[in-house]
Amino acid sequence: MTSPERESFEQRWLAYQALSSLRNHWYWRPGWNANRQFYTWHITFAGQDEVIQLVHTVQQHLRLPGLDLVPLEGLHLTTQGVGFTDEISDGDLTAIIAAVTRECARLAPFDLSLGPVDPDAEGVGLLIDPWAPVTALRTAIRAGIAAVWPTVPEPGTGFRPHVTVAYSGADVPTAEAVAAIKPLRNEPPAKARITAVQLIELRRPGRAYQWETIHTTPLGTP
Repeated sequence: MTSPERESFEQRWLAYQALSSLRNHWYWRPGWNANRQFYTWHITFAGQDEVIQLVHTVQQHLRLPGLDLVPLEGLHLTTQGVGFTDEISDGDLTAIIAAVTRECARLAPFDLSLGPVDPDAEGVGLLIDPWAPVTALRTAIRAGIAAVWPTVPEPGTGFRPHVTVAYSGADVPTAEAVAAIKPLRNEPPAKARITAVQLIELRRPGRAYQWETIHTTPLGTP
């Protein structure tokens, strides 16, 4: 039986090949501008040497018009947003961190497989397998937020774990990207051990995401 991860992976590849052009990722989402920061939980990959090596290898083949490579120190798995920093009080943020920490203490560290290459209209990512522990982590974070606020930001459904290695930076034809990506889908995946999730202060001053880590929340620690 095909797993949902693999089924989704194959469907996106078929859809990607049918695209006439890439879609520019760098438009401003509602509320965003170059001077605002956003609190969000991400899984980051500092010290995950196998992941860094795979991304380095893949990116050598993605130096193409219309693609902006993600700096290796900027690799992340978007997990759960909280809100803009100018809209959240210090007291609420402290309470959310404490509640999320309690929820994450109930979760065990887990292993992820990253790869092969998994593109969509706005970027080139790596397939995440399995999804279940990442989804469970997101559910725990949302439960922590719900302990403080009556409404949790962002929809609870429709989440797809992914790690982007290159963003589409212009509406250019897809043919060159498809040709470059096709052989990369045979690259063996990398393994990562996830022991914590980071609350970060995210900003987008240009065509890249940057952040400061506010708090590292361990998994499975009382």
